[in-house]
Amino acid sequence: MERIWLQEYPKGVPAEVDFSTHASLKCVIEECCRKFADRRAFTNMGVSLTYAELERLGEQFGSYLRNVAGLERGDRLALMMPNVLQYPICVFGAMRSGIVIVNVNPMYTPRELEHQLSDSGAKAIVVVENFAHTLQQVLDRVPIEHVILTGIGDMFPFPKSALTHFVLKRVKKLIPDYDVPGARRFRECLAEGARQPMPEEALTFDDIAFLQYTGGTTGVSKGAVLTHGNMVSNLLQAAAWLRPVTHEGQEVLITALPLYHIFALLANCLTYSHLGAENILITNPRDCDRFVATLKKIKFTGITGVNTLFNSLLNTPGFSECDFSHLGVTLGGGMAVQRSVAEKWREVTGKPLIEAYGLTETSPAACMNPMTNTRYNGSIGVPLPSTDVTIRNDEGIPLPIKEAGEICIRGPQVMRGYWNQSDETEKVMIDGEWLRTGDVGRMDERGYIYIEDRKKDMILVSGFNVYPNEVESVAMSQGGILEAAAIGIPHEKSGEIVKLFVVRKDPSLTEADVLAHCRENLSAYKVPKVVEFRESLPKSNVGKILRRALRDT
Repeated sequence: MERIWLQEYPKGVPAEVDFSTHASLKCVIEECCRKFADRRAFTNMGVSLTYAELERLGEQFGSYLRNVAGLERGDRLALMMPNVLQYPICVFGAMRSGIVIVNVNPMYTPRELEHQLSDSGAKAIVVVENFAHTLQQVLDRVPIEHVILTGIGDMFPFPKSALTHFVLKRVKKLIPDYDVPGARRFRECLAEGARQPMPEEALTFDDIAFLQYTGGTTGVSKGAVLTHGNMVSNLLQAAAWLRPVTHEGQEVLITALPLYHIFALLANCLTYSHLGAENILITNPRDCDRFVATLKKIKFTGITGVNTLFNSLLNTPGFSECDFSHLGVTLGGGMAVQRSVAEKWREVTGKPLIEAYGLTETSPAACMNPMTNTRYNGSIGVPLPSTDVTIRNDEGIPLPIKEAGEICIRGPQVMRGYWNQSDETEKVMIDGEWLRTGDVGRMDERGYIYIEDRKKDMILVSGFNVYPNEVESVAMSQGGILEAAAIGIPHEKSGEIVKLFVVRKDPSLTEADVLAHCRENLSAYKVPKVVEFRESLPKSNVGKILRRALRDT
């Protein structure tokens, strides 16, 4: 299918990107660390690392992995931590030494952790001690040979480091007791690594950079094999897209999404580092009051997030008092950005919320709205440079413009496949190059793509397709609702009916109010037949509402 470009395609953004400029992430990392040596790279709780310090500490960590722990090129290292300074040190060091990163959600249960460590074959793990008790429960059943423990404040200067540990351990009691024999401390590993030079590795596009596990909301999680080529390509695609609205060496980016998630990993940690930005790491974004207090102190130029994060900020007292005068980029992804949230964001900040789209399997960015768009248009944008998108039916045949079908993607950012699961890889690939996303969407004549919903989340009411995103967006526009989630439940006459879960912002809101608003704005078969009020909705580690968990309740 011929790629379609729009008249308003961003000025200065090429249709194709030259990917030959960097042979691997190692080259990207070394370039940015030296080019922006004196600039702050990552800041957490008021403590900063410059790019020069990040290069030095990363080299020490990489040296430890290779010279002391004995890991070899291609071995896997698991990282189990929230947004702390140790994370970029580990990533930058491992990438330069040829080690493959396996990102682990710190909130995993022992069962989930055991699966991921066993499936990936990780030989070593760096874990923040708040979660060491979980690791302890599975150590005798996984291939881990080296455990490196770290505290949230380990990279802070004394006495802040000691005070942070005391408050977390003794006051807030957020560090459960654990017993991990033979574990090493992170700072000790850096000191040992500093005694020997890190082995130089000539990495290529074909080397694996990350085994990035999917959320597992449809079953056991799978490891997407993301190569240096995948990640460098997507980084350069994203950087080209951002260039018209960013200033190299001057950006200050709010990083509230966890860096172990593919969105923040590629966008914040890698792409913005390539641009010489300072990443402000938010360790606990769910503490919205403290989050907003941090924002008030910073003249930030960009922020990334998911719909629920932006919605939470907008509903936190004091957020409207932040200084938005320097804000140039607000990028939303990971889940659908709702019109009501995007419009409220523009009203409060004076700046647009730009929606992007991607998957773990696409490293992740595939489509994005032009950064020069000023208003919400309901679209996930257009394909990034060097990326093709088609809309196909269940048989894999491309559909005409404006017809809804499965979104399929081809580009250099598409994963090599699932780790040790060739059958699962074949299920999602067409002709070995087109990725089936599992998302239903349509494309208009200008090339803008509109996502309807996940195929598995679609509700079938008397033969009519109902997309939860639409129902939720309409419900949210009512004004008295903080969060909403729609699912299908069995019904003997219509097959399924729509059930809507609601978290109220207005305590006086009733079921009748919700239904009356929906009837005014939705066709009859789309109107929820059941409304259930809840105090909160189940969410993933990045704040995506988990409809599957609601269906299972």
